[in-house]
Amino acid sequence: MSLSEAFQTLEKDLESQVIDQPQLVRSLIISLLADGHLLVEGAPGLAKTKAIKEMAARLHGHFNRIQFTPDLLPSDITGTEIYHQDSNQFVFQEGPVFANLILADEINRSPAKVQSALLEAMSERQVTVAGETRRLDDLFLVMATQNPLEQEGTYPLPEAQLDRFLMHVFLDYPNREAELKILRLVRGELKQPEPAALQITKQQTMAARQQILELFVSEAIEEYMVQLTLATRHPQTWGDDLASWLTAGVSPRATIALERCARAQAWLSGRDFVTPDDVQSVFPNVYRHRLYLSYEAMGQGISSETVVQTILQRVPIA
Repeated sequence: MSLSEAFQTLEKDLESQVIDQPQLVRSLIISLLADGHLLVEGAPGLAKTKAIKEMAARLHGHFNRIQFTPDLLPSDITGTEIYHQDSNQFVFQEGPVFANLILADEINRSPAKVQSALLEAMSERQVTVAGETRRLDDLFLVMATQNPLEQEGTYPLPEAQLDRFLMHVFLDYPNREAELKILRLVRGELKQPEPAALQITKQQTMAARQQILELFVSEAIEEYMVQLTLATRHPQTWGDDLASWLTAGVSPRATIALERCARAQAWLSGRDFVTPDDVQSVFPNVYRHRLYLSYEAMGQGISSETVVQTILQRVPIA
């Protein structure tokens, strides 16, 4: 089995366990292959936790869950030094962030100082405790969740931290057929749970990342991605309505993220080159959390989803 076939099998396995959430499954795998992090927003019970747990069961790596609460401390994430009386010295005890796959559940429940502790780990792949910097593993993915229905007592993520997430996915409720499949799946798991057969090693994941970097991206595709970014910085070029909706454009980090995700999307589709469809399919999830909407747009009920779809419709393929 080739590397691409192994990850295609991983995607099919996850879709059989996470019913009617193909966008979540594909975005989770793309984040893993593009060496980024994923922010998922959806009501409770939509299989956010199950998705990353099922992925962890099929990867050779360590999985940790961090439940964010208002009284959480930065040291609860990064770890702390503990004094051992028998040896008369301080010994560092690693926190839950020292893992390969991290579920940051309800990340907006904790104050900014706790969120910033995770920010360093996400962006620099390291944590600093007591003046000493400790590296995290090369295979490191954070999937953070937010509940859009309950905002009381929450601490909205600042733009700097939102920009650290490679992708932002919104989840909706399943339809009737999917709801029936979920009922039968859970009933079957309770009767006879089955261990995951597929196991992907860290070496395979790293090799897949190298293959993705070698995919061909034409100059026309590069120009198209740049034009999509420029549409957020100079929206008046593409319409007065778009200009009134945005107050600032996205940073170069967004363009870099778009290319990485488009490469992973093409690789998962079994191609060795990137097409405009690859760019368009990942564009909304890569850009929606990086946009700065104006008060006028929010007053009109214009969402970031409306903005990204408008940009896709108006910016021509190079």
